[in-house]
Amino acid sequence: MAGRPPVLDIDRLIDDRRNRILVCCGSGGVGKTTIAAAIGVRAAERGRRVVVLTVDPARRLAQSMGLTSLDNTPRLVAGVGTDRAAGDAAAHDGNEVGSGGSLHAMMLDMKRTFDEIVEAHADPDRAAQILANPFYQSLSSSFAGTQEYMAMEKLGQLRRADEWDLIVVDTPPSRSALDFLDAPQRLARFLDGRLLRLLVAPAKVGGRAYLRVLNAGFGVVTGVLTRILGTQVLRDVQTFVSALDTMFGGFRERADYTYQLLRAPGTEFLVVAAPEPDALREASYFVERLAEERMPLAGLVLNRVQRPPAAQLSAARSLAAAETLEGTTATLEGTTAGNSYPLAVAALRLHADRMQEAVAQRRVAEHFTSAHPHVPITEVPAQPDDIHDLEGLRRIGESFGPGHP
Repeated sequence: MAGRPPVLDIDRLIDDRRNRILVCCGSGGVGKTTIAAAIGVRAAERGRRVVVLTVDPARRLAQSMGLTSLDNTPRLVAGVGTDRAAGDAAAHDGNEVGSGGSLHAMMLDMKRTFDEIVEAHADPDRAAQILANPFYQSLSSSFAGTQEYMAMEKLGQLRRADEWDLIVVDTPPSRSALDFLDAPQRLARFLDGRLLRLLVAPAKVGGRAYLRVLNAGFGVVTGVLTRILGTQVLRDVQTFVSALDTMFGGFRERADYTYQLLRAPGTEFLVVAAPEPDALREASYFVERLAEERMPLAGLVLNRVQRPPAAQLSAARSLAAAETLEGTTATLEGTTAGNSYPLAVAALRLHADRMQEAVAQRRVAEHFTSAHPHVPITEVPAQPDDIHDLEGLRRIGESFGPGHP
C-alpha cells in the first residue's frame, strides 16, 4: 500500500508574499468556486489584498460573500480583512484577523471584457464601428473559447494593474480540463493578421468563390456565421476585419504574456476535486497536463470528504448494534425504553452509511495518490449544509492549515 502523500498547506501558500496568483482548476461540480472564495476570505484575513475572479455562471460566489451581484468590476466584500469588526479580531493560527487585508470579488463578463479591449486599442470612431458590427457581436458573445480567452485577458489586466497582491482565479467550468490554457492560442490564431488579410482582399476572388474561401478557411466559426444570412455575411465580415485589422497583433501578444505569467514564479495551480472516480480521473488529467505545460502545481484540494465523528465505530459494528436494538425494541414495544430505541437505530444506520461512504472515498483517493504519489493533498470535510455566507467560507478556510488533516 502506498504511503501517505505530502500535505498541502494552503495557509503557507497564502502567507508566502512571493505568490501573486493562485489558479483553482478542476472539473465542474466539485466545489471549485467555493474553494476559490474560501481561499480569498482566508487570505484577506491573514493580511493580503485579494481579488477573486470567477466565471461561474451559477453566481454562488456573490451570494456567499453577501453581495447582490458580481460584474466585470472588482467589488469590495464587506466584513472581511480590515473591514471586519474590531470585536472579531481574533487570532487565526498566529495571524491576526484584519491586519491590513482586504477582499474584492468579480465575475467575468466576456463580452464586456472584449469591448474594453476594443475601446482601449482603437480610436473612438473605429471602436464604435467595431462594437456596432453584427459579426463582432456574435464573435464576442458566442465564439467557442471566447470565455476562456477573456478570463486570461482579465487575469492579465488585474496583474498589470498591481492593485492586489494576490489574485485567486476560479477557472471556467469547461468540460475539457484546461480549455482556458488552449483558448487564447486558438483565438489568437483566428485573429492572426495573415488570416485576416485574406478576408480584406475579396477582389482576389469573386462572389461565390469568396464564399467558398470563407467556408474552407473558417469552418471553425461556422456556428457564428450561420447567425448572419446572405450577402450581409460578407459585408459584416469585411467591415469588421477592416476596422479591427490594426489591433490583431495585440491579441497574440497579450495571450503570450498571460500564458507566460501562468508559468512564472509567483503563480501556483490548485487542482480541486471531489473524492469520486470521475472527478479524480479529471484531476489526474489536470496534473499531467500541467506537468506537460510546465505549469507550477501546488497540489490537490480534495473537497467534500466524509469524516464521521465516531470513526472508531466501524460500519459493521454499527449495523450489528442497530440490529440488536431493533430486536430489543420489538421485545420492549410500548415501554419508554422501547419508544426511544428507534432513534438510536436510525443514528447507527446513518453512521454506518457515512462510514461506508468514507471507506469508498478513501479507496478512490488512493488510486489518485498511487498514480501521483508526490502531489501534496489537503482535504476539506463535507459540510452539513450548502455554503451561502462568509461564516461558511471561513469554516472551509479553517481546514486549510497543516493542523487540520
